[in-house]
Amino acid sequence: MRKKLRVGVLASGGGTDFQSIVDASEKKMINAEVVVLICDKSDAFCLKRAGKHNIDSFFVNTNNKSREEIDEEIDNILIGHDVELVVGAGYMRILTGDFVTKWYGRLINIHPALLPSFKGVNGQGDAFDYGIKISGCTTHFMNEKMDSGPIILQAAVKVMPGDDRDKLASRILEVEHQILPRTIDLFEKGCLEIKKRCVEIKKDKSWKEKYKVLPNVLYSEGY
Repeated sequence: MRKKLRVGVLASGGGTDFQSIVDASEKKMINAEVVVLICDKSDAFCLKRAGKHNIDSFFVNTNNKSREEIDEEIDNILIGHDVELVVGAGYMRILTGDFVTKWYGRLINIHPALLPSFKGVNGQGDAFDYGIKISGCTTHFMNEKMDSGPIILQAAVKVMPGDDRDKLASRILEVEHQILPRTIDLFEKGCLEIKKRCVEIKKDKSWKEKYKVLPNVLYSEGY
């Protein structure tokens, strides 16, 4: 039995992506455990989720601190918990270049759009307002530029008649809860190799064969 991968999660809000990782761990879908949650909002619901599962959680107060000071505090927490993989799961602050460089290759993020399109904090809304017909979500290794690192997995979600921004975002979120744990699974198994801008995914039994897939969703190779 391999030891479990130690995961640290950065989040700013409700924490449903965080919850998807915890659920996948508890269901033994992934050989990983979330050992710490770090949040920049004192009233964010993700902190309550962490407490419910007895996961260490920290509120990092960003007031009157430089970005470098904030990221140094986060880094110290991660190191103190022997974190092996850092996951951005709805974390709404831009990390400093020094932090990203230190953790590069061990730092992944989930984004609610098909990168490289519709980067930023309002990916679903920007895509919907643009009039796209297909949206989706992306996991990627983080680099120094926002939402620009090498792509790991993507899933395409159809925009349906009668959709508004919230309906589309809700369906995309369901798929985020699938591809984020799967990305962690692939990382833990050593199946991901960064080659310049591309991520090569070594062959592994598809989660499409093991777990439920959602209608009107196209999953990229590797899922």
